[in-house]
Amino acid sequence: MTSRQASPATGLPHSRRRSAAALLVVLGAVLALLLGGAGTASAHAALISTDPGQDAVVATAPSRIVLTFSEGVTLSDDSLQVYDPAGKQVEQGPPGHVDGKGSTAAVQLRGGLAQGTYTVSWRAVSEDSHPVSGAFTFSIGTKSETAVPAGVSRQGGGSTAVGALYGTARAVAYGAFALLVGSAAFLLLCWPRGVSARPVQRLLMTGWGGLLLSTVAVVLLRGPYEKGSGLADAFDLTLVRATLDERLGTALAARLLLLAAAGVFLSLLVGQLGQDGEARREAPSAEKQADPADPEEAELRRLERRAAARPERDIRLGLGAAGLLLALALAATWAGADHAAVGIQAGLALPLDILHLVAMAVWLGGLVTLLVGLGIPRERGGVGAAAVGVFSRTAFCCVAVLVATGVYQSWRGLGSWSALVDTGYGRLLLIKVGFVGVMLGIAWFSRAWTARLLAAAPRAGAESKAEVAAAVVPDRSEQSATTDPGDLPKDPKRQAQLKRQRALRAAAAERRASADSLARERAAGNERPRLRRSVLAEAAVAVAVLAVTTLLTNSAPGRNAQTSAAPGVTAPAPAPAQPVSLAVSYDTGGSGPGAKGTAAISLDPARTGRNEMHVLLTDSTGAPVDVPELRIAFDLPAKNLGPLKATLQKVDTGHWSAEAQLPMAGDWQLSLTVRSSDIDEVTQTAPVRIG
Repeated sequence: MTSRQASPATGLPHSRRRSAAALLVVLGAVLALLLGGAGTASAHAALISTDPGQDAVVATAPSRIVLTFSEGVTLSDDSLQVYDPAGKQVEQGPPGHVDGKGSTAAVQLRGGLAQGTYTVSWRAVSEDSHPVSGAFTFSIGTKSETAVPAGVSRQGGGSTAVGALYGTARAVAYGAFALLVGSAAFLLLCWPRGVSARPVQRLLMTGWGGLLLSTVAVVLLRGPYEKGSGLADAFDLTLVRATLDERLGTALAARLLLLAAAGVFLSLLVGQLGQDGEARREAPSAEKQADPADPEEAELRRLERRAAARPERDIRLGLGAAGLLLALALAATWAGADHAAVGIQAGLALPLDILHLVAMAVWLGGLVTLLVGLGIPRERGGVGAAAVGVFSRTAFCCVAVLVATGVYQSWRGLGSWSALVDTGYGRLLLIKVGFVGVMLGIAWFSRAWTARLLAAAPRAGAESKAEVAAAVVPDRSEQSATTDPGDLPKDPKRQAQLKRQRALRAAAAERRASADSLARERAAGNERPRLRRSVLAEAAVAVAVLAVTTLLTNSAPGRNAQTSAAPGVTAPAPAPAQPVSLAVSYDTGGSGPGAKGTAAISLDPARTGRNEMHVLLTDSTGAPVDVPELRIAFDLPAKNLGPLKATLQKVDTGHWSAEAQLPMAGDWQLSLTVRSSDIDEVTQTAPVRIG
């Protein structure tokens, strides 16, 4: 149901134009979805770097752990947890931001930490309201076996049940929003009389009630979803209050208030349009009566009908304006707390996302309402051909809006073509391409049934009135030839004969018009089941589209996923952003202390320019050890550059530091020289990738 229809008066003209327009819609939608689909755009905080780095071996114990994200994050008291090799927590105090930067997270560590491998588990909430989590390890002095409590993993995930229920509640909210907005729009734009039908009223209440219940469920489940805890915390008032203090909580509270206003709007919609429909049923139908033969009386009848229709138009206009404002405000409760509110060009993305959501709701919710209307027999007030034609044009406009906004959202969310196949976000978009393509294919068939329905049904009444009027008011030439004013008073038999002829002609015309109208109604009735089946298929695929859309809102966009830096995020960051850690074994051949051991070398950030270097020497037992002399130099064989020597400064027992200036990127060679006595010395080399 996505293309413009032919005029009822002309059947099916301009078929080539309609076919070309529909083909352009299909191709445009597929192209837009290949670029990313009608999905959400740009955000989810990505972990950019950590200090100490992932899997780094540092010479001395750090005083704190620092994480840097691609956007601002919200922290809780347990957002950062650090476990020593024995599995005991060693963080001190609650986490916070570094120098007021919202994109950082840091926690202080206790003093006197032992050597070994430490595990950092982190969990935070990004600016787009989505929780992100992960874990990584680093080592002090040397790597060791680690033991962490159950539930702490490199992914840092939460309860599966909470995640499933939370995702389901969000999906139901999308569907209920589409049903509420789409059904109300269908009634106001296409089928005002349908508001009196019980199935349609139940549809309106299902959308309103479903959105209300799903919103409450999201409020309750948000706390344990963020915290990574179980269902038992869903009714923890402390977590509920924390949720309401967040950006998402504010949006959810606003949605609940708007739903209260929406309840009043629905009562007015049903009450006002329902009263008008009842009045129309009680009054004789003007459409079923032929206009009087007297031109003046016929014109008066038309003016009366026009005056009676004006109040209904005013009511629909007022309700339509109020409904549009409510729909935009409800859509803003998603856009304002989701991907569109953060990231690049948020000022443009936010209104486009609101428009995208409303267009989606009018199209998909209208499909369901049309399906219900087609299930009601026409003689009992079911949806008519004219309403189907209006919705077809409305759906065409909605699809055009979805394509335009979807192209922009796709560019904003993906960032590159490779993200389509390299990220989970891109793969979900490709799945959505398939579903929307199927929907547009089904809509092509719906278009055909709609055109036939319009061709069969609307002209019957007009032709009937024309034939009856022609019979009642004969041709003027005939009237002048047979009813001369001078003859009628003198020939009463002729006058009666003319009246009988007119009556017989009118009766015959009425019978022909009635038979033709019945035939057309039967032809239109044959198209209704076909149209209903195709609309049912469209609505079924629409459910799958909403499900994939929900998954998209919970996925890190491809633009961010490709810049992530640590486990628990979709893709690792490029290596140059991480320090290099080396473990170089040496043996000088001597017998004194430090003659044989391991040098743990860290180079941060391992890119061109200034690099901070630490060297920790340990003996065969793992204890720090001093040596009389320690030297380090760098060579770049590909450019015949070097050696560049680094001046080491003694920091502590077995610990040296230095600054290494490396001017070019490439595969460097590090040379480590250890002298343990006057005559015992050895040089070991190791490759180092810079930049």
